[in-house]
Amino acid sequence: MNNLESLNRLFGDDVTVRDGRVAVSRPAALGSPAMDRLVRAAVFGDGDEKEHARWLIWELGQAVGVRPSSIQDLYMARGRGETHGFTVPAINVRGMAYDTARAIFRTAIKLNAGAFLLEIARSEIAYTDQRPAEYVAVMLAAALREGFRGPVFIQGDHFQVNAKKFAADRTTEVDAVKSLAREAIAAGFYNIDVDTSTLVDISKPTLDEQQRLNYEVGIEIIKAVRELEPDGVTISVGGEIGEVGTQNSTVEELRAYMDGLNRNLPAGMLGLSKISVQSGTSHGGVVLPDGSIADVKLDLDTLERLSKVARDDYGLAGAVQHGASTLPDSAFNNFPKRETAEIHLATNFQNMLFDHMPADLRATIYDWLTTNAKDERKATDSDEQFYYKTRKKALGPFKRQVWDLPADAKAALANAYDEKFTFLFNQLAIGNTADIVAKFVSPPTIHRLDPSEAVAVAAAPDDADLSD
Repeated sequence: MNNLESLNRLFGDDVTVRDGRVAVSRPAALGSPAMDRLVRAAVFGDGDEKEHARWLIWELGQAVGVRPSSIQDLYMARGRGETHGFTVPAINVRGMAYDTARAIFRTAIKLNAGAFLLEIARSEIAYTDQRPAEYVAVMLAAALREGFRGPVFIQGDHFQVNAKKFAADRTTEVDAVKSLAREAIAAGFYNIDVDTSTLVDISKPTLDEQQRLNYEVGIEIIKAVRELEPDGVTISVGGEIGEVGTQNSTVEELRAYMDGLNRNLPAGMLGLSKISVQSGTSHGGVVLPDGSIADVKLDLDTLERLSKVARDDYGLAGAVQHGASTLPDSAFNNFPKRETAEIHLATNFQNMLFDHMPADLRATIYDWLTTNAKDERKATDSDEQFYYKTRKKALGPFKRQVWDLPADAKAALANAYDEKFTFLFNQLAIGNTADIVAKFVSPPTIHRLDPSEAVAVAAAPDDADLSD
């Protein structure tokens, strides 16, 4: 029996793979350790094995209703005032992705939550060594393993234009973002945050001029996204007016950006579903010399005003808060009260991973950083600051070691994640949102060719008969 047939037989008679089609006779079988073996092949397998495992996970999801989906219709309903009172967490899954996602889906099942996003940014894709096809396979496998059913919202976070690279070569940098969007959408990312806020130029005399490159280049990328949409899918696209960590956004800036974007969008083309703003946070928090995180001065009034204008005047779901995972626990219940549409959470889960990591592995990673990230160390950085800021860069090179943490470390981390995700989901009021999601979101079934079949199709001459 070859490797691909072994994958097809992982679930015994409960899953049948024949002629490029997958049938599931007992869905509960997908929640077994066989899924652990399948997802491992999807991440660490060799060539054909890896591709086949990813295809099989996708088709298993299609068979039982665990499908990558767009949150567009839910967000548009919120913009119309048909639903409210919760804040959608967008969770950046960086390290030990399968186990982390399993904790998220366990929590979702326990609380009947459906309104949450799993995301990864352009920069994270690189330093965590998780290309979109792998990321989608791992997220779907985690959902299947835990018995989750329903739409799975996978998002490209900060598909960002680098300002320096843009200044040096506009076409190449914008094309790089479009290329990433093409790869991500083909993989199953049906939610994309287009971040051209790096191009805002506050030296310009008017707000429209300050935001011009932001909305003009943003439209260029939105066009590419819309052209790539699969049949039956309207991708949820977010924009951004203020780079996280800079000065707080204003209503006037939001209007300048939205008016410019809507004015210049091609006729009939859908624009944004939400808008990211700056209200006092920073990515990862500000680390102090002793390794602790500085208090954040979060401007909730600004966030509430911007969210209201986004909904009332532009029909969006509202404003999006980035860089929030290191906020104090007491802050999170404010977001649904202020009708914040979405909140992005990343660094604290990474911190928890490093806190639960065996000391010898953490020391090995820090030694690696001392050599391989030395150019990122500022003269004023303490060791604590340096390692805190750079350790995310080790998640890719040490991916296999992190996936293979000892069982006791994994169990302790799973308990910690379960507790943290339960707290956050409750604070953000997304319990029972599975019912709201079901009301507004109906993902289509999208089948894919078995990779071996796809190769045969690609290799066939144009006039070949490939019918059954």
